[in-house]
Amino acid sequence: MEVHTPKVGVGVMIVKEATVLLAQRRGSHGHGEFAFPGGHLEYMESFEACARRETYEECGIKIENIRFQFVANTTIYAPKHYVHIGLLATWQGGTPEQKEPAASGPWAWYAFDDLPQPLFEMSRLGIESYETGRAYYAERSL
Repeated sequence: MEVHTPKVGVGVMIVKEATVLLAQRRGSHGHGEFAFPGGHLEYMESFEACARRETYEECGIKIENIRFQFVANTTIYAPKHYVHIGLLATWQGGTPEQKEPAASGPWAWYAFDDLPQPLFEMSRLGIESYETGRAYYAERSL
């Protein structure tokens, strides 16, 4: 018997001037959709530490000014169920590299008025939150 439990995902919207960093997802839910860096929160890890770790592991850049953006309870990729913590950060340094080619890539900076499609649902919510200030999404399902 398979036991289903929610997982905690952390995504980080990284802004550099008037652009945002995105890459196409591979091999997981949302395959083919464009997403921010992010991943699973590890045991006893802070949200900020998770954002820094995942950003460096996935694209090799440094970020600063990390802050809370939104939270969402999402089942849109059922049977996966995530509590998603969306964070916002600014680019500190480095050139994005495709460090996990099986998971995502290549990384690129996109203007807000010319975002690639389709967007991963949590990244779409990040853009919406950035534009509206909304911070709470009770449930995002099919």
